Amino acid sequence: MIQVILGGKGSGKTKRLIDLTNDALKEEHGNIIFIDDDKRYMYDLRHEIRFVDASEYPAVYKCGAHEFLGFLCGMLSADFDLSLIAVDAFKKLVKTDLDSDEMRDFFEQLDKLSEAHHCRFVLSISSAKEEVPEFIARYAL
Repeated sequence: MIQVILGGKGSGKTKRLIDLTNDALKEEHGNIIFIDDDKRYMYDLRHEIRFVDASEYPAVYKCGAHEFLGFLCGMLSADFDLSLIAVDAFKKLVKTDLDSDEMRDFFEQLDKLSEAHHCRFVLSISSAKEEVPEFIARYAL
């Protein structure tokens, strides 16, 4: 399952994503990863959640959608017990236009990965629902 938290800058997306991720510890039976573009919110997450600062990985920091998908695939292949991957600041991490064919392919592949590996993906995207294409808007929380 893919879920997307949409909203403008300062609308509370990150707080909502952090709360959702922390609350998931009560329900998820697998491991949880939180990916961000810096360490700013590392201490807002419970210690059981694996925090990943993507800026430490130059091959995927500010990369294209296909490279970021490869990063997520690597995480899934290294840990068969992943049940949730939360990604904050998606537009800062992935420098591909939201309405591009590459992004459409990213969401199609992410949906397949989610189903095949029983892992939920939650992404926060700084855009209003009206500004994103339908293939993203359909996942909005």
